[in-house]
Amino acid sequence: MYCVRNVTEDLYWVGANDHRLHLFENIHPIPRGVSYNSYLLLDEKTALFDTVDWSVCRQLLENIEHLLDGRPLDYLVINHMEPDHGASIEEILIRWPEVKVISTEKSFMLMRQFGFHVDSHELIEVKEGDTQSFGKHVVTFVAAPMVHWPEAMVTFDTTNGVLFSADAFGSFGALDGKLFADEVNFDRDWIDDARRYLTNIVGKYGPHVQLLLGKASGILDQIKYICPLHGPVWRKDLMYFIGKYDKWSRYEPEEKGVMIAYASMYGNTEAAAQALASKLCEKGVTNVWVYDVSNTHVSQLVSESFRLSHIVLASVTYNLGIYPVMHDYLMHLKALNLQHRTFAIIENGSWACKSGDLMQKFVDEEMKNMTVLNERLSLASALNDSKAVELDTLATAIVESVNA
Repeated sequence: MYCVRNVTEDLYWVGANDHRLHLFENIHPIPRGVSYNSYLLLDEKTALFDTVDWSVCRQLLENIEHLLDGRPLDYLVINHMEPDHGASIEEILIRWPEVKVISTEKSFMLMRQFGFHVDSHELIEVKEGDTQSFGKHVVTFVAAPMVHWPEAMVTFDTTNGVLFSADAFGSFGALDGKLFADEVNFDRDWIDDARRYLTNIVGKYGPHVQLLLGKASGILDQIKYICPLHGPVWRKDLMYFIGKYDKWSRYEPEEKGVMIAYASMYGNTEAAAQALASKLCEKGVTNVWVYDVSNTHVSQLVSESFRLSHIVLASVTYNLGIYPVMHDYLMHLKALNLQHRTFAIIENGSWACKSGDLMQKFVDEEMKNMTVLNERLSLASALNDSKAVELDTLATAIVESVNA
């Protein structure tokens, strides 16, 4: 049975939702599922914009066949060749063998690498600024390399203002009938998944997102719809979400607040983290979030690190090093290029307390544009009354930094 929705008068969402997949890219938890968005334009010529993951290919085919109603599929536009969007290409080619495929040089290379038999079809290789007419609709192609694969492009329909944005402006979460961002409470129910998606999938490539945003800035008044490959379509309040992407890709925090990430073996470092959280709130900084790095997925830790301005690293010493899950979290922050944050440190060790110096060294030497507060809380096994002044001093320094 088909399941489609109108985006505009002659543009349809023909994608599908997946609640069976537990890990996106086999690494990021998606408890709310994910959507794979594909769009079909019914003009004088018909055009399909991107396909879907293999797991929902049958739904895509049913949707397309229903809308075409016997018409041929004339064009297949591939903005992004990653398998969660490109896996169904060959099924499209088999069913509509006369279809012309439009994509970039690198994208065609990847199709061949994945074993797709595209060379028996007409291939139209496009570059930045090229255009294509489907009848009354004329689209232009814009290169978007490393957002987040090197072959990526976006397609702008100059007729109706639709931007097919590939993986940009996407989000985790299944749509479940609600196609448009204005049909949900996005700021309440979707923003965390959108941030977690961007920061973990595209976070490393902030400068490339900035380059794409720079290209889009010249036509902002013409963009009426943003159609991403995951998550809701935007037709209202576009600048709200564009502003979020701008901030995330510049590595600027969304909010002034404190994330306390702790790594604790027997609960003593955790107790210190909770004591610090209480002190911060007593001193008036209540936007405080405490996470156990051992049982919080690192994708959420990364997302929160992008959201908040201050990060407290609280770690026990383990084998004379940083506790492994804390080190893994720091390695993710480095890999995703997080910048412009202020760190504070709580260290713990029963006989050789090394974690604080090692965490500071990592932040100073492995990351960019970071500040580490001089105040540090050092524990020998557990927090006790003798450390009350150090705890208060650390809390005061964080509060003063947040309020600066």
